[in-house]
Parts: sequence; structure tokens; C-alpha cells
Amino acid sequence: MLNKYTPFLLIVILVTLFSCGDDQSKPTSQQPVKKTRPEIKLPEFNADSAYQYVQDQVDFGPRVPNTAEHAACATYLGEKMKELGATVLVQKAKVEAYDGTILNIKNIIASYQPEKNNRIMLFAHWDSRPFADHCEDVTRRDQPILGANDGASGIGVLMEIGRILKDHPIKMGVDIIFFDAEDYGTPDHKDLPYAPDTWCLGSQYWSHNMHVLGYYPRYGILLDMVGAKGATFYKEQVSLKYAPDVVQKVWGMASKLGYSSYFVSQQGGQVIDDHLYVNQIAHIPSIDIIQHDPTTFSNFGMYWHTHNDNMDVIDRNTLKAVGQTLIGVLVYEE
Repeated sequence: MLNKYTPFLLIVILVTLFSCGDDQSKPTSQQPVKKTRPEIKLPEFNADSAYQYVQDQVDFGPRVPNTAEHAACATYLGEKMKELGATVLVQKAKVEAYDGTILNIKNIIASYQPEKNNRIMLFAHWDSRPFADHCEDVTRRDQPILGANDGASGIGVLMEIGRILKDHPIKMGVDIIFFDAEDYGTPDHKDLPYAPDTWCLGSQYWSHNMHVLGYYPRYGILLDMVGAKGATFYKEQVSLKYAPDVVQKVWGMASKLGYSSYFVSQQGGQVIDDHLYVNQIAHIPSIDIIQHDPTTFSNFGMYWHTHNDNMDVIDRNTLKAVGQTLIGVLVYEE
């Protein structure tokens, strides 16, 4: 007797045999497919351009608050950042120096895509030291220094980044801030008690009086002394305390781009710098890319706070390593 379901069963059996005949081409387990991020071509950081921006600042002479040179350089920086596509705000203030002197300062804030809420903050100081308190020639210690590396190098790198952002906008908004009166701290060559809060006066003021109500970028990156030949940048301790993930992001990008000889994967010292107050007062997680030289007494370069901090110190290769690393961080940011 023929069952009415027989033709259907035959079809099921045949389909099963053909489908199970060769299992070698099938995965034996359901492994998730790992998606690899496609390589992104980075805009090229122009070291010659950054070098020229450093030179332009040094050409004004020492940029000490309350001087004509300081005022002229402030005008240059503000106008230049406008030319480089930023919306510029100059935050003017009066702050008190270690000796009671009232300083007229200007924090220069250059914003790219200011309409965006998702933002990153890059910053450096643009003033220079009023005294060469570490100069070997004791007769010149009360004279202001040019500050080619200690001040101008960080600004030069950020200006070149601004030029790139004009032509290659990224997903995030970016605020580039030039802080004033960072280097007016208590001089070491005078018999005065050490007072840490006499440093970073511009960033302290800004942290209490941010340029936008409720301003809170994802993180901040400070550049300080980023242009000297053969400079090395260790993982600074304040940075590791407040923003270890940002440290990893930056040092990881440097390694990816081949700049590990500059960005050393070791812990360095603890530095009182603008990022300290941005972390503690403004509560914006921030790191410091700053030269660390364990062979010197200061742990900075031999030029530090001397009249040797001039254009002879500046090296295009170092500017390139720092600038290209930051471009990589910005472009790859989610």
C-alpha cells in the first residue's frame, strides 16, 4: 500500500543528503567575526609650517604680561587663528603675580565647529618666563627669556593643527586655547618661599571662568616644551591620575605612527602645569605632553629657564612627532 506522505518524505531525505554531504566548508562553531577598523589616511602635519609659527612668536621677543611685546603677540595670535578658520574669543583678565604685581592677561580661545557639543580641548601657554632664573650667568637672571621651546613650541604645533582643521574638519568640535601667565611663578634665584599656585595664572582664571557656560569637552591635551631636539615625553603622573585612558590613547597613537622614541612608554615625574588646574578646578580630564629629561637636575632640558631657550633648541622632527600624533588622535576619535 502506498502512503500518501511518501513523495514528501523522499524529497526531505534527498534534500537532507545533499545538504549534509560536505561539511568541510562550514565553520565548526559560531565564532563572531571581528571587524577591523579600516586604515584612515591622516592629513600631513607640516613641520616647516609649525617651525615658522614658533619663529613668528620668538620674533616678538619675550612675551611677558604688561609689555608691548606681549600685547603685539596676542594680536598676532588672535588674528592668525581667525585666518586659520577658527572662531576666536579673547578672554581678558587681571590676575595677581607672586609679588603682588597685577598682570593684564589674555587667554586666546580658538574654536573649530563651535556649534558641536561633542568637543576636544587642546591647550598650551603662550607667555614666556620673566626671568632666566636658571641661567649660569647670574648677572642675567633677572632678564626675560625668549621661551622658544617653553611656550612657543606648543603654540606652534597647535597653530599648525588649526591650519589642518580648517581644511580637514573632523567629527568633533575642537577648542584650541592659548593660556597666558603660566610662567610667572616664583623665581628660583630669589630668596622666596615656594608657592605653587603662583604658576598657571591664566589657566586658573579660565578654570573658574570658562568661556562657555557648562563647557565640558571629552578631554583635554596640554602641550608644553614639545619642540626640542631629541626630546622625550614620559607619562606624567598628574595625567595618569586624572586621565589614564587619554594617556594610553596618545602614547598608543604615537607607537602606531612610529614615534615611540619620542613618546616613551614609562612613567615620568609629576608636574605643576596648566592641566593640573583644568583637572582640579574645571574637572576636565586632561593630560600633559611635556619634555622629561631624567639626566638633568630639573628633569627638563638644559635650556630650561635660561637664555639658551631660543630657536637653536627647536627641531622640526620633534614638532612633527608631536603634531602628527595629535592629528592621529583627533582623526581616529569616535
